[in-house]
Amino acid sequence: MKDTNCRYCTKGEDIAGIVADLEVSTLYLTKDQSYKGRCILALNDHKTELFQLDPEELQAFSRDMARASKALFEVFRPGKINYAAFGDTYPHVHFHLVPKYEGGKSWGSPFELPLSPDNLASKEELDARIKEIKSRL
Repeated sequence: MKDTNCRYCTKGEDIAGIVADLEVSTLYLTKDQSYKGRCILALNDHKTELFQLDPEELQAFSRDMARASKALFEVFRPGKINYAAFGDTYPHVHFHLVPKYEGGKSWGSPFELPLSPDNLASKEELDARIKEIKSRL
């Protein structure tokens, strides 16, 4: 099921570039790269809560998250990847995958939102990062 008013169902360009379609989700690289390699993993079906996923879909989503975070780790070599699920303003099952770097922005604390328009990556930079991440999936 899709919701035509949902940025994740319509694969809205405001999110950023699509890295890959995975088993039951889509991996996006965000335009704001305040945290180098920050992505969003969004379920393909329009569901707003994890408990709405049947067991097989939940397992597949977990596999997608592990696969995506492993690729991010291999490409960017962060000290840690933070995982966050919000959804108040965009009610659709999705997780922020945020590489964090020792001594870098927000190390030792949650990552910061809203992000800054000053940290928008160029199209060339986004395309290069998408290509690198895809090569590890």
